[in-house]
Amino acid sequence: MFTQPQPKGSATTLAPGAERAVRLVRKKLLAGERIDVNALAAELEIDRTTLFRWVGNRDQLTMRAILSITIPTLRQIIAEADGAGGVKIARIMGEYARVSVEAEWFTHWIKRDPERALRLLTSKASPLQQHVVGAIEQLLIDEAETGPVGTPLPVRDLAYLLLRILESFVYADLIVGDEPDWTKVEPAVAALLRL
Repeated sequence: MFTQPQPKGSATTLAPGAERAVRLVRKKLLAGERIDVNALAAELEIDRTTLFRWVGNRDQLTMRAILSITIPTLRQIIAEADGAGGVKIARIMGEYARVSVEAEWFTHWIKRDPERALRLLTSKASPLQQHVVGAIEQLLIDEAETGPVGTPLPVRDLAYLLLRILESFVYADLIVGDEPDWTKVEPAVAALLRL
């Protein structure tokens, strides 16, 4: 998992030229290659200005490619999770953490430029963080109807907190110098949800 392309017709569908650029960056990320905007433009047979017009700067292009991989991965994890209520939510968070830590391309990309990666992945402006918080928020709403969720926090706040728990274990090497440990995410989420 964590290698699937973004499905066509999604909310992040791009113009054909931009989609070609995102596909190329996705291919390079999955191969563990460095993203060089000049080389990308040359490979796409366009100039840098056209590439920037299509997809923005290198960080924006990289995040679009990462989103095109992680969105369907998270959707699949949610669709395949068993259980109900807080139990299901904890399992989903644990599984999402696992695939994040075990995706070699992802860890390789993070280790190449850790400060930039942490900023792109965890800042308030991060499209990845916004998407994942939104997905967790919807999951909390859906699962509150099927089983106990166990916390009085507003749904949006709880979704953000759950993602921060996941990030603290997945990006532990960048934050505090510890090894990433996805196995702690499910029990930590379960404890917060009072399961």
